[in-house]
Amino acid sequence: MVGRPNVGKSTLVNGLVGTKVAITSSRPQTTRTGIRGVYNNDDLQVVFVDTPGMHRPRTALGARLNAVVTHALADADAVVFVIDATGKIGPGDRLIAERLRAAAAPVVCVVNKVDIAPPGDVTERLALASAWDFAAYVPVSARAGTNLEPIIAELATMLPEGPRFFPPDMSTDQAEEFLIGEIIREKFLARLRDELPHSLAVVVDEILTQENGVTRVTARLVVERDSQLGIVVGKGGAAIKEAGSEARAELERRLANRVHLDLRAKVVKDWQEHPEAIERLGL
Repeated sequence: MVGRPNVGKSTLVNGLVGTKVAITSSRPQTTRTGIRGVYNNDDLQVVFVDTPGMHRPRTALGARLNAVVTHALADADAVVFVIDATGKIGPGDRLIAERLRAAAAPVVCVVNKVDIAPPGDVTERLALASAWDFAAYVPVSARAGTNLEPIIAELATMLPEGPRFFPPDMSTDQAEEFLIGEIIREKFLARLRDELPHSLAVVVDEILTQENGVTRVTARLVVERDSQLGIVVGKGGAAIKEAGSEARAELERRLANRVHLDLRAKVVKDWQEHPEAIERLGL
């Protein structure tokens, strides 16, 4: 699953899989790793790899995110290339398209967000994209979950036959710590402004089921500067309490258990610029 930032790749993966395996937000670079979501029916299993948005990198982290996409493409049997019906097809889309045309894997080009784009714009995007001569073109609304079945039908004709990689009831292979950390980060993204969403990382240090049956989750909120620390915590701790409360509620639904969430914010100066710090943060 490839495309520019904010075209709806993660929402589309969640819709295709049928459950939430990737967090979503309106912020660029929400997805930072290759996230696998597994679609299953009686005759077919498709393993989707949600990737970060391809962009012109400005930091060491940005370069690493682009590398995630490159590695995912090298291993793919087919590619879903997502473009945004609400925006013009631009240089970023064309650059990705050229890379895909040079690759061996067949491509399904998905024009997303048709529920909020004027019909004429959808038609224009499809007409312009047709010049790339990909294997299939599908207009969809990932948010509304409309017209997703044709994507599966097209992929079914492209993918090689073989054994299932995962059990039929498995929707993702992500570690529990990663999923919990992503859910926590998602709740902060909508509240942060300017460059701060890019500067936030979440590291889960401990998941412990206590004697009283409550699951205790301890996590670090890592930012790059002291000024950002106050924004994440908020006046009188209001921001961290509000986002933490939303995260705890979702974690309790996911884990089917009561959760005590212990969030602690700290500064790791300019961590996006240092590969060693990026590694330590699990990115």
